[in-house]
Amino acid sequence: MKFNLERESFLKPLQAIQGVVERRQTLPILSNLLMSVADDQLALTATDMEVELVAKASLEDASGGEITLPARKLIDICRALPSGAKISVVVEGERAVIRSGRSRFTLSTLPASDYPSADRPADEASVSIKQGALKHLIDLTHFAMAHQDVRYYLNGLLLELSADLLRAVATDGHRLAVAETDIQAEVGDEPRTLILPRKGVGELQRLLGSDDESMELVIGSNAIRASFAELQFTSKLIDGRFPDYERVIPDAEACDKQLTLEKESLRQCLARAAILSNDKYRAVRLSLAPGILRVVANNPEQEQAEDEMEVAYEGDPLEVGFNVTYLMDALNALPGENARLFFTDASSSCLVTPEGGERCRYVVMPMRL
Repeated sequence: MKFNLERESFLKPLQAIQGVVERRQTLPILSNLLMSVADDQLALTATDMEVELVAKASLEDASGGEITLPARKLIDICRALPSGAKISVVVEGERAVIRSGRSRFTLSTLPASDYPSADRPADEASVSIKQGALKHLIDLTHFAMAHQDVRYYLNGLLLELSADLLRAVATDGHRLAVAETDIQAEVGDEPRTLILPRKGVGELQRLLGSDDESMELVIGSNAIRASFAELQFTSKLIDGRFPDYERVIPDAEACDKQLTLEKESLRQCLARAAILSNDKYRAVRLSLAPGILRVVANNPEQEQAEDEMEVAYEGDPLEVGFNVTYLMDALNALPGENARLFFTDASSSCLVTPEGGERCRYVVMPMRL
């Protein structure tokens, strides 16, 4: 195998796939990337057995073959070379020689035949969606995913797919985020549900653009695949049953305590009070009374923070405790300038939605103070 390439043309696909390469691997070959050359095209593949990324680049006058090379070392070499440098890669036996100007590097290799490949999505359904729309869904919900929870199905993002709607749901058992967007999909009569693991969510979020460019999603019962211009993303799915989230979303019309207020003002009010909250539990108490919302925080050092803001509220008084981080995360993700908050009593969840639309909803469970 032999090919020549400019530094920038080589570095771009390398940087696109580097996030999948784990620094600590039980299998040595997973710290390598698979390099394949065929039909004057270079394909670079990285995988951690859960997520796979394939990036491609065009070549001229190259000889074919495939081999695996240490990913981090190869990326560091390309970064260290000067801008505009010409790079030559030649595989000689069990070694790969990289030359650029007066620089020469010899890297060890492992056989390409030992490199694992990602599962192809089985029982496929195809979805065409705008990159910006999918990225927006993930941005609205991903923060509520659990992290290393024993309930493994919570360590990911639920996607519910029907012929005309795509919904994303994330929860860690203490809060819930739901967002949806309109689509056109070929999924048959029955809606599809799948749970994308945390790392797959992070990589997909990084790769997606914020524009209206369409992309194809291939969804199977075991894996999901997204194809971009010169990049292909594949991720295994979490095999589990997501909880029935709809039963924990309060009915906005049934909540007798409602208020609409400026999102940023509330976020700043919470942030000021949170300075003196308990570092472990991050609890604050919301006291709602006609015309006023008061936020109070205490800590074990007997310190207290109190902040308040005027609100358009004429209902009954209410005192309820929440994890301030969960409230602020929801406000940070909420689109628009105003937030609507719905309460029932001190033992019920708070529902947060944007003003003028319910394409996204956030639920925060109360805390006992």
